[in-house]
Amino acid sequence: MSRTRWRLGLSVTALLTASALLPSPVHAEAAADYTITVDPSARGAAIDDTMYGVFYEDINRAADGGLYAELVQNRSFEYSTADNASYTPLTSWTADGTARVLDDAGRLNERNRAYLSLGAGSSVTNGGYNTGIHVEKGEKYDFSVWARADGETTLTVTLRDAAGTLARVREVAARGEWRKYTATFTATRTSDRGRLAVATAAPAALDMVSLFPRDTYKHQPNGLREDLAEKIEALRPGFLRFPGGCLVNTGSMEDYSEASGWQRERSYQWKDTIGPVEERATNANFWGYNQSYGLGYYEYFRFAEDIGAMPLPVVPALVTGCGQNQAVDDEALLERHVQDTLDLIEFANGPRTSEWGRKRAEMGHPKPFGLTHLGVGNEENLPVEFMERFEKFRAAIEAKYPDVTVVSNSGPDDSGATFDTAWRLNREAGVAMVDEHYYNSPRWFLQNNDRYDSYDREGPKVFLGEYASQGNVWKNALSEAAFMTGLERNADVVKLASYAPLLANEDYVQWSPDMIWFNNHASWGSANYEVQRLFMNNTGDRVVPSTATGTPDVSGPITGAVGLSTWATGAAYDDVRVTSADGRTLLSDDFSGDASRWTHSGAGSWTVQEGAYVQTDTAAENTMVTAGDPAWQNYDLHVRATKKAGKEGFLVAFGVKDTGNYYWWNLGGWNNTQSAVEQAADGGKSTLLSKAGSIETGRAYDIDVKVRGRQVTLHLDGKEWGSFTDDKPAEPFRQVVTEDARTGDLIVKVVNAQDAEARTAVDLGGAQVAAKARVTTLAADQDAVNTETTTPVTPVRSTFSGVASEFEYTFPANSVTFLRIRRG
Repeated sequence: MSRTRWRLGLSVTALLTASALLPSPVHAEAAADYTITVDPSARGAAIDDTMYGVFYEDINRAADGGLYAELVQNRSFEYSTADNASYTPLTSWTADGTARVLDDAGRLNERNRAYLSLGAGSSVTNGGYNTGIHVEKGEKYDFSVWARADGETTLTVTLRDAAGTLARVREVAARGEWRKYTATFTATRTSDRGRLAVATAAPAALDMVSLFPRDTYKHQPNGLREDLAEKIEALRPGFLRFPGGCLVNTGSMEDYSEASGWQRERSYQWKDTIGPVEERATNANFWGYNQSYGLGYYEYFRFAEDIGAMPLPVVPALVTGCGQNQAVDDEALLERHVQDTLDLIEFANGPRTSEWGRKRAEMGHPKPFGLTHLGVGNEENLPVEFMERFEKFRAAIEAKYPDVTVVSNSGPDDSGATFDTAWRLNREAGVAMVDEHYYNSPRWFLQNNDRYDSYDREGPKVFLGEYASQGNVWKNALSEAAFMTGLERNADVVKLASYAPLLANEDYVQWSPDMIWFNNHASWGSANYEVQRLFMNNTGDRVVPSTATGTPDVSGPITGAVGLSTWATGAAYDDVRVTSADGRTLLSDDFSGDASRWTHSGAGSWTVQEGAYVQTDTAAENTMVTAGDPAWQNYDLHVRATKKAGKEGFLVAFGVKDTGNYYWWNLGGWNNTQSAVEQAADGGKSTLLSKAGSIETGRAYDIDVKVRGRQVTLHLDGKEWGSFTDDKPAEPFRQVVTEDARTGDLIVKVVNAQDAEARTAVDLGGAQVAAKARVTTLAADQDAVNTETTTPVTPVRSTFSGVASEFEYTFPANSVTFLRIRRG
């Protein structure tokens, strides 16, 4: 697809005068001096229109209660303890009179198993999501219900809140077998605490009780919430990856049928999600709630088309991930999933005369959706087993649909044994594209701008399908912006990239950070959203090679105290010794007395028992206790540790500065499947070294950590386990230059992720340019965060009149600045 990348009219809420937006003078002692040198005669990597996109997963109530515009929660009475231990079939409903949820032959249809039996004179009331059902004065809302009544009954439907009615009461006459009944409300006032009630005069059966706003996104039936869809559209994404994520490759791979016992904890299977909504299967969501599948594959494809994005669905590979880590050994089941995937491509691309193309046409879209890329699997931790199954999917797809790119993956981390094995297997198999995922600290993103500089230009291309810097404050977004300059510079290798997750309902959060936040009445873009929008609306078509000077490295040796911790595990620690490089004893504790030298800063329950320091709470996460001086450096740490009970192993910390800044050796982490050294920086963690392995319960382990300068060597039971040197600078000043093919403009993109302004000499290599540039700036305090009521991170537009082949510009502290320079 071909689209113009630049949109001057970003959604700006603050405009400064031109004079106020000129580069400000700086005091010499506060400024860092940099040089950017551009070579306009050289050709860098071409940037595809699909470079940046969005990854949609139903997490944090992103579908039901989020992007899917349905206002009624649990509309089909299908909630179950399979979804969440606290659920009942009447969760989010209150009953007055006789109301029972039944699962018997009187149901609406075979795949819609549960329905409500409502006694004469009884009613049920739905509370919607968050604080209730949100309605806007003067807007229309479409009600529908499937009902069955042996005789004739009147259904009285009301929309009200605690202050009174929100719309005129509607009455619906129902009689006989199952039938769909409809009514329309016009809200008489605005409320975000509405309740929808349905009462019956005579006994009746109800199912699929629904209320939709008339104004869905693009007025589509069974549509999307307008404000959320428009925020996604404003990003101008090149692709839409869906539907996940962990919900794709977790749970049972069986179908929803009598043969499987109506399995309620399944992987996401696309055929469950198409056709009439009342006939779609229900399913547990990996993230702890129910999926109605009202928002299904047809709606995803339609949404991708509406926002001009390439659809990129992901199907299960029959190897579960996300901590489940099981390979399914059932050849018939594997063949069924392979055939389902071929059917999916036919559903997307086939003519209306084909079986699945006809189903697409019947749903309202006769023309093909134009599927070109498809992912198989997600974050599998068993790379060998995954690749065996992936190859069967790929062979079948390429045989029938050779123009479809089949995307593999490299597991859940940015490095380590699983990552290395997966990449080796992908290279050996000649895979076209590999999906990488990682969530790391801001420091990691500043350190790894050059990550893809050394990737093989002839090997598989990279789809960076999930990444984020573990926070929604401005410093997180700044570090991501710095990293994105490296993605663009390597656009010949990194072909697709998407931040994750996309959406979060503030009252139902399973994962943070997230790009767009919302509740039942409002939505707002995070600081990270503003960075993504700026890059995605101003990508350019080709990289113009450029270089920049860096910031002097001021890092010293690793310094800090020591610590002990556990994660959902009970453990005993003993014989803790810290010795300086010259042999002096800094700490020695055999816990023969008390633990007075230790400070408990985490969760859990610590006591001295039988000469050991014991943490007994097997539910508590990060139970950190620390001892020593934050100024310690160049020392040896010895610990003897024994796992008592629980899911994982030990956490032995060193270089502890405070609760958010430390290193720890995580032995038996990730449900006791691997061990790693992780660095915490400002509360976010990144992995420096990892290996597969587990910790045995009841066995004592000798753990030794040797710290010298910025090099660390680790021994387990007297044998070297690994070593690393943490000496990579976290460069705060990053840049990339791209060219807009349509206008010829140079787009100079500069990230200054530090508290000092950056006085910068820019050399455009003799290019003839206009004197005036259009400037978009994002700047805020590092800890600034966007909320429903305040958005300190907001794009500001200005003009700069001092452009020449060589000019100087002062980039504000903690800023992302894009200069749009027209060639003369």
